[in-house]
Amino acid sequence: MSTSIVRIGVVGAGSISESHLNAYKNNNDVQLVAICDLNEERAKAKAEKYGIANVYTDYQEMLANPDIDAISVCTWNNSHAAISIAALRAGKNVLCEKPLCKTVEEAYEVEKAVRESGKQLQVGFVRRYASNTRIVKQFLDNGDLGEIYYAKASCIRKLGNPGGWFSDIERSGGGPLIDVGVHVIDLCWYLMGRPKVKSVSGNAYYKLGNRSNVQNLKFYKAADYNAEINTVEDMANALIRFENGASILVDVSFTLHAKKDELTVKLYGDKGGVELEPELALVTEKYDTILNCTPQINNLSFDFVAGFQDEVDHFIGVCQGVKETLSPVEDGVEMMKILCGIYESAASGKEIQF
Repeated sequence: MSTSIVRIGVVGAGSISESHLNAYKNNNDVQLVAICDLNEERAKAKAEKYGIANVYTDYQEMLANPDIDAISVCTWNNSHAAISIAALRAGKNVLCEKPLCKTVEEAYEVEKAVRESGKQLQVGFVRRYASNTRIVKQFLDNGDLGEIYYAKASCIRKLGNPGGWFSDIERSGGGPLIDVGVHVIDLCWYLMGRPKVKSVSGNAYYKLGNRSNVQNLKFYKAADYNAEINTVEDMANALIRFENGASILVDVSFTLHAKKDELTVKLYGDKGGVELEPELALVTEKYDTILNCTPQINNLSFDFVAGFQDEVDHFIGVCQGVKETLSPVEDGVEMMKILCGIYESAASGKEIQF
C-alpha cells in the first residue's frame, strides 16, 4: 500500500525542535516545508541546516500556507494551546510537545478544538513510544505482572535549571514538575492502564534558585539561557491516588544538594514488578523462587534519539490515517489535571480531590 507524503511545519526553533527536525528528516514519508520562530535568525539557521524553503516569524502566517499538512509545536508552554488550537482550526494535524498547555482550562479548549476540527492531535509523551515501553506493555497487557497497584518515579538533577523560559513561570507554567516530572508521571500512569485520578498531595520547594554560581560542572541550558529570571520550583514531590486504589509516588528536581543525578521508574504488581529506569529489568516469582529477569535488547534504558524517531514515525502514520495515536488529547487533559493539582496542593498545603 502506498502512503502519502506528509508536509510538515515546525513552530519553535529552540533546543527541542532539533529532536523533531532530525526525526522528520529521517522519515521518507515527510517533506519539511516550513519553520517558524520569533527569532528570525534562529529560524533561518534551522531552515538552512534542514533544507526548509519557508521561514516565518508569525505562526498564523505559517498556518495560512496550504502546503502544510501537519505541524510540530516546539514553543514555550504558554503558547502550546493557542498554536495547537489555531493549527487544528486551519485544518492541520498537530504534534504538541508536552505538557499540552499551562492550565486545565486551556487543556479543555484544546480538546474542544480537536473534537470540532476532526483533525488529530498527538501529545508529545515521547516515553510512550520508546522500545522499552512497548516491551513492558506487552508483559502488562498479557497479565504477566498482574494488577499494577504502585509506581515510584524519581527524576533528580543535582544541578540543571535550564534558565531562560524554563525558569520563567509565566512562559513555562512551572519548573521540574511540569518539565521532566510530566514524563515519568505519564509513563507510570500509561503503563498502569491510565486509571482515573482521585486525589493528589504535593509539595514544591523554592530554596536554592538556579545556582548559576556553581563552577566546574556543566549542565543543560536553554537556547535562551538567562540566569536573571527564576520563578519556578527547585524540586517537587507528590502522592497521586487513583480511583482503583493504585498510587504513584514521585519526586523531581532541577537543583538539589544530591550526590548524583537520579532517574528511576518502577512499577509493582501482584504477580511481578518492573524497573524501566535506570535499566529495564523484570522481577517475578516462579516455583517459590524470586527471579530478576534482564531482557536481551539493544538499549536497557531510554534511547532519546530513537524515542523521538519512534514518536514522529507514529505521528506520520496518524497523519496518513494508518495509525491511532498512543497519546491522544484526552490524556493530555488528564495529565494537566494531575500536574495543576500538585501545584495547587503545594500552594494550599492541602490534598486536592477530583
